[in-house]
Amino acid sequence: MPAIELDHVSKVYRRHGRRRRFATLKSALLTGSLVRHLRPDESFSALRDVSVSVPKGACFGVIGRNGSGKSTLLKLVAGITKPTSGSVRVHGRVSALIELGAGFHPEISGRENVFINGIMLGLSRREISDRFDEIVEFAELEDFIDAPVKTYSSGMYMRLGFAVAINVDPDILLVDEVLAVGDAGFSLKCLDKFAEFKRRGKTILLVTHGLSMVERFCDEAVWLEAGESRTIGDPKRVVQRYLTDVEQTEDKHLAAQDAKAQQTPVMQAPADPQALSDASETQGADDAKPPADMFLAKEGRWGSGAVRIQEVTLEGPGGPAHVFHTGDPMTIRMQVSAAHPVDDFAFGVSIFSPDGVCCYGTNTDIEEMRSKSLQGDGEVVFAIERLDLVEGTYKLDVAVHKRDGFSYDYHRLLYTFRVKSRTKDAGIYRPRHVWRFTDNVRFKEPDSRTDD
Repeated sequence: MPAIELDHVSKVYRRHGRRRRFATLKSALLTGSLVRHLRPDESFSALRDVSVSVPKGACFGVIGRNGSGKSTLLKLVAGITKPTSGSVRVHGRVSALIELGAGFHPEISGRENVFINGIMLGLSRREISDRFDEIVEFAELEDFIDAPVKTYSSGMYMRLGFAVAINVDPDILLVDEVLAVGDAGFSLKCLDKFAEFKRRGKTILLVTHGLSMVERFCDEAVWLEAGESRTIGDPKRVVQRYLTDVEQTEDKHLAAQDAKAQQTPVMQAPADPQALSDASETQGADDAKPPADMFLAKEGRWGSGAVRIQEVTLEGPGGPAHVFHTGDPMTIRMQVSAAHPVDDFAFGVSIFSPDGVCCYGTNTDIEEMRSKSLQGDGEVVFAIERLDLVEGTYKLDVAVHKRDGFSYDYHRLLYTFRVKSRTKDAGIYRPRHVWRFTDNVRFKEPDSRTDD
């Protein structure tokens, strides 16, 4: 018999919009507006026809974006709320780490609250007394347990709630993003406690944004999206499909940003670079001049317009993209045009981190490509064989200018792309590398699970 069963469960909430306030109850009744204005104008489904079966002794993960229905599912299993349709069956004693310390009274001491909260969770007074010292030690509150809870910091408050709930010794443990209740040391204690529960054959239902934790601890997982179950099964497979969907959403968002950026008007610079010295005396000419220090320049676009970059496209292994993985190839395509012949030009590309650090920059003149002629429409392609950057968000400069730096069309920080990696390196650049060890330095074999 499964420990938890959700059979075609839906949960519908009513959403109330703003309404005109009544001057008096009598006027509302006379106008017939009382019922009409108090009636919900809309409802939304937090869960739609979700079926989940969690075997006894399993650790089951629930992942998804904010608002996807994860916490609603947990509250249904905990009995905090009831389904609108379908059935929820739970077999065993439940402890829910959902709203930690929800039963605490701020005016009384931590000690008294431990007893009250423990009784609310189904323990007898004797059972609480037997476990009291362990609860206080786990919460790291030995020096504060007799102080009123209202004097606790938010971290102390949550740690005490966690310690009480975790020491109820339930058959089923419901966990909702509780690893943010303390510092790194306390989080490790929580993980150790989960591992202990798993070894003892307890059932764990874990809701978290910590995808690595789902892969590490869970036997199965479900991905919820807008209240619906999208994928159930092996945690690595579920996490990978979820991440792919997240990346596609990010890609669309960044593409929309870039499309908007390409509409940025060009600040016109003088056609003759020699005129720059004179232009500073002209009202508004300072805006047309390129910044003195490009590394301190703000987002924008400027240039004389003799050559224009009409469109910029980023491409990955599968075509146009704004989300890449470390080590992917990346292609930057620039559609350029020159209304009149130009013989002095250079094309440049620079990659910046969000805090303005230049990760890499080059141009055709630096690479000793001497310009000869350009007229009409053309395409410039900058192909990166391997994008060896660590995970993060990056900005891109593209430009066409004279060899002496005078700008025809400079696009400053107008394009954004993201690099994803399951390896959480530090820094910016990730060089290709290998580790080598002598025979007496050994490591455990990697997890046998593999991504599809």
